[in-house]
Amino acid sequence: MKTSRPRVWRPIYFLIGACSSCYLVLFFSFLDEFSIPGIFQLTRSSSVTNGRHPLQNTHTSLDLTTEQCESTFPGLTKDIESTVALGSFKIQPSGSDGPLQVSIKDGKMLVYQSERIENLSTELLDAQTATLHQLHRAVITTPTRLPDTIITINVNDQPFGSAFSYTRPAFRPPSSGSHGPSLTRAFLMPHFSFWAWPLPSIGSITRAGVAIRIIESQIPFSRKDRRVAWRGTMGWNSAQNPASRENLLRSAEDADWADIQALHGYDIEVDESTTISEKANTTSTNNALMIEDFCRYKYVLYTEGITYSGRLQFLQMCRSVLISAPIAWLQHSTHLVRPLFSSDILIQPEHDSSREGSHGSKEAWPIHYPPQHANAVFVSPDWSDLEQTVAWLERNPRAAEGIAERQRNLFVGQGYLSSAAEACYWRALIRGWSETVRYENSDWDGRRPVAWELFSLGGGGSKVG
Repeated sequence: MKTSRPRVWRPIYFLIGACSSCYLVLFFSFLDEFSIPGIFQLTRSSSVTNGRHPLQNTHTSLDLTTEQCESTFPGLTKDIESTVALGSFKIQPSGSDGPLQVSIKDGKMLVYQSERIENLSTELLDAQTATLHQLHRAVITTPTRLPDTIITINVNDQPFGSAFSYTRPAFRPPSSGSHGPSLTRAFLMPHFSFWAWPLPSIGSITRAGVAIRIIESQIPFSRKDRRVAWRGTMGWNSAQNPASRENLLRSAEDADWADIQALHGYDIEVDESTTISEKANTTSTNNALMIEDFCRYKYVLYTEGITYSGRLQFLQMCRSVLISAPIAWLQHSTHLVRPLFSSDILIQPEHDSSREGSHGSKEAWPIHYPPQHANAVFVSPDWSDLEQTVAWLERNPRAAEGIAERQRNLFVGQGYLSSAAEACYWRALIRGWSETVRYENSDWDGRRPVAWELFSLGGGGSKVG
């Protein structure tokens, strides 16, 4: 005779099933939270549903269509559109000492020309390799065919000619007048740190983004260090602000409202669990901070170098108030900055308009945003009102926190520094370039390109012709 299973076990089975389901949900949520593009990735088309907001999965997708890119990241490609509007231009094959040139043909990437290895520093070689990896990733993940084209890529800090570049001047140096260096037709490309930046304090935007997320989840804005933080190498000043860093140190000397120091060494020599105050008391002469540790401060300071500084995007991931002189060197997402000018919140001496910057900077940044709409703060180029500005922010904590929140929400919450936005931008950049570039195919006759896959293994180098 068939016997029935005792009913007492059924609640246990239900309990085991419920626990297993919860474990699976938590497991996949954890993987999505710390996924790295190219290693593990949950996209919109994934069969895994983890209950997160669809945008958070979209921000890790590398295969968004043009329409999806435009709807998810409106305004991202504004600079590309402005550069394309300048009209067509011509390129020719680079000489033996010329910049890198790359061909995209039938969905494949070929390297036509590379600067001689001996002409590139280790840092520039790293930047070149990372940039080519970024470009290749955008090419092979595109959902629709990209146009065939030949691209010139400049990995130097200083832009020149018509090329993909990391930066472009927003305005000429004040002393140069109308005869200063050309503002150049640089097509701005994402910084190489979106792939990797082999500094001990950085690693990559992906790594830093995860570390910053942890810090921001643990420290509310009100409990952050109230000082303004900065580390930097002295002597790296742009023509637009030739004494910027020296003036900065003078303005904050022995100030209790600032943790502003000239950088001594890049290596991080203390354990990551060490607090900022413990790092300050260490006997090491090295005073570098992990890039995410800047997010422990309420106020983070951005200075440009001889041209741009690659730290900008990292600081923009913080829920902290970004303070800067009017930015003189544009990067691919700089146009998303919405500045509150210190001159609009502080009482100025009569007839003193120097705090607003030069005539060129006023043209580059014509819109003054009110505190309730700003996501950054611009101060005098000589930092003379930095202390007053920090004091104003301390007296107006809601305004300060709002500025910090809007910055992180835009660049992280809305995904403008995400891997998806980067891939979208690269593909728009390729299309914009191909729309305006002109060249004669016959000029490249006789030149033997190297497939990217081979070049990436060292099979090209300076022998590429």
